[in-house]
Amino acid sequence: MIKISICTPIYHQLLNLLRQHTTYKDLRHLQALALMIHALISSGTINLNEWEAYVCSGRAIPFLWKAMEHNSSTVAFREYKLILRLAPKILSEYDDVMVLADRGFANYQILRWLQTTNWDYCLRLPIDVHMGNGKCKGKQLKTLLPPVGEATFYHNVFLWLENQCQCNLVLANVRGINDPWAIITSEKPTLETLWQYGLRFSMEELFLDSKSGAFQLEQSKIRNSKSLDRLYLVVALAILFSTSQGMAVQIKGLRTQVDPHYSRGISYFKIGLRWLTGVIHKGRNLFPPMPLLSKDPEPCFASKKAKEDYYDAIWFSRIKEIKYYI
Repeated sequence: MIKISICTPIYHQLLNLLRQHTTYKDLRHLQALALMIHALISSGTINLNEWEAYVCSGRAIPFLWKAMEHNSSTVAFREYKLILRLAPKILSEYDDVMVLADRGFANYQILRWLQTTNWDYCLRLPIDVHMGNGKCKGKQLKTLLPPVGEATFYHNVFLWLENQCQCNLVLANVRGINDPWAIITSEKPTLETLWQYGLRFSMEELFLDSKSGAFQLEQSKIRNSKSLDRLYLVVALAILFSTSQGMAVQIKGLRTQVDPHYSRGISYFKIGLRWLTGVIHKGRNLFPPMPLLSKDPEPCFASKKAKEDYYDAIWFSRIKEIKYYI
């Protein structure tokens, strides 16, 4: 058995969280998982050799996750449809869900699936997709793009060669952005559609934290998709645990102890990570985990210029609206 007595408060809280909704065959599996999450937070690296000083046991454990070896950013619907089918069960308590996805995931299969749910969606399309009015195959989106600084809203259009799906569409040529946006939505097409799709870029920060910003996932040297799949479970739980701790620090008014900005300048994840390091080395309090905040009390901007750039990123000199009545 693992010697629990030599482990930290972070480990004990992690273990209690993992145990509360888990039916396990062997408690040692959960203990080892909690230790690995603790080691990742403490060492700040995904390199397994660096975990030795923080892990009370050298046991390996099984993981549940999914990773794929893929040569393209375009992923077939069959590769991720199982995840989509499981997602509604996890999000069953939420009645306002919007799916955001980039061009690599936009296809008529996912659109048809989304239209069978009560979820909204905001997906970016490749500009070689055909758009019509239901009576013919229509034109490629790239031939319909508005001039730079303009946007066009389309209602009730049909997409792809066989007019396979009907939805609303926004074509936008944003100043300062190289590639025009073609975004389909289940809601009324407005400028809000562009802001909604823009929320997708927050996922890039998550990828950065996973890979080089915090945990150096690429330094694991693992090239087997199944092994990487398992390892990322530790990363995901460490990010969730640290983010929850960072939000607790924010709510208690202690953010400036780990974030010197006048207003919040780093993510709740990094606030939590810094605070947890202090729990280990400075004797700071370890706060009970809290639910993720539905509304951010202090949006994060590294500087006033970053805030201005964010809110002034999308401006148009002309907007046109076209409606098709089917």
